Amino acid sequence: MGLILTEIDRVDRISKEDFIHNYLKPRRPLIIRKATETWPALKKWTFDYMKEVVGDITVPLYDSSKADPSKPINAAASEMKFSDYMDLIQTQPTDLRIFLFDPIKYAPKLLDDYRSPTDLMGGFLDKYPNMFFGGAGSVTFLHYDIDLAHIFHTHFNGRKHVILFDYKWRERLYCIPFATYALEDYDIANPDFEKFPALNGVEGQQAFLEHGDTLFMPTGWWHYMKYLDGSFSISLRAWDKSWAIKAQSLYNLTIQRKFDDIMKKNFRQGYMGWKEELAVKRANKALAKGQPK
Repeated sequence: MGLILTEIDRVDRISKEDFIHNYLKPRRPLIIRKATETWPALKKWTFDYMKEVVGDITVPLYDSSKADPSKPINAAASEMKFSDYMDLIQTQPTDLRIFLFDPIKYAPKLLDDYRSPTDLMGGFLDKYPNMFFGGAGSVTFLHYDIDLAHIFHTHFNGRKHVILFDYKWRERLYCIPFATYALEDYDIANPDFEKFPALNGVEGQQAFLEHGDTLFMPTGWWHYMKYLDGSFSISLRAWDKSWAIKAQSLYNLTIQRKFDDIMKKNFRQGYMGWKEELAVKRANKALAKGQPK
């Protein structure tokens, strides 16, 4: 059987009514091809332009190695000048990524180059949206976003493979307890179903993003992303109206994250080993029960 992946819906444009009724309320992903047609960024945001406006600030870089249990989540693997990194990802494959970086803080003129899709919904959060940069072959491991926001993720200057899963599949995806990411011992794009049987039959959606495509990811959706070319993206985030989701977001960002950091600091590999074992037990239990139903 394997993974059951269908294609994410694609439209050129969509009305507010259709978006809310067919995607926002039922929390279904969507790709909007021409959401950026009025953005100056669509033509301006080249690698050279980014180098020019952001400059030589030093940025943290992340690789594909398994998380170190002795370090806080999102600890960087190395660092590099931003302009040098732009040159690197244009010229060769690399697994180094810039993750959750705010270049707009250093180049506020970029604020004029994009538009939040307020014609579709309200509740947008960030004055300085996050941007993500990756070299060909770099991978963002399977996870969901800790703040549980809706995300409009727009891609530039290359291709990116995206695989998404509804939050209801979290146990079958070997979700790590007290965390928002999955067991890092499997490749969701090519899983070993003998070693990880709970993945067999999991239902998801996938797509290949190209320059100017905007992906709507509803709250809580798990996502895996692989850069097929050196390229970058911007994520605009918006709150869901549900107070239950807002409360869960606050819990994730405060109590859960603080507890996990304390346990990792004090118990390190033993704590991480326990979490991984529990993730496997929960996945096998969910599989045996035929969850989710």
